[in-house]
Amino acid sequence: MLSPKKVKYRKQQRGRMKGTSQRGCNLNFGEFGLQAAECGYISSRQIEAARIAMTRHAKRGGQMWIRIFPDKPVTKKPAEVRMGKGKGAPEGWVAVVRPGRILYEIGGISRDLAKEAFRLASHKLSVKTKFVDRSSI
Repeated sequence: MLSPKKVKYRKQQRGRMKGTSQRGCNLNFGEFGLQAAECGYISSRQIEAARIAMTRHAKRGGQMWIRIFPDKPVTKKPAEVRMGKGKGAPEGWVAVVRPGRILYEIGGISRDLAKEAFRLASHKLSVKTKFVDRSSI
């Protein structure tokens, strides 16, 4: 699972997911990409599950780039605990994703193979996505 090696603060506030992504909106490495179509959190487990689905379908052909990193800690209080007594302990790491953000890129394989690999990967993610290539951006 992906997670930061070291952070300055153990807990973070939630923040807002408003508007579109300002950075990471263009294909920089591969010929095809998977682009987020809505706001949301993507956990480190989801990122890894989607990566595995893509690499297995592509039979480890071509090259793949992960363009997001889970750097936000998410906290959770234990089950059946009363309200109050402070914020819960960090439970996992998530990447904050806004519409337009490129999540994954792939190169060195055919368009049909890339499209099917991204379709399988999108089922593992908690946000709606769309397939993009160099000509569509």
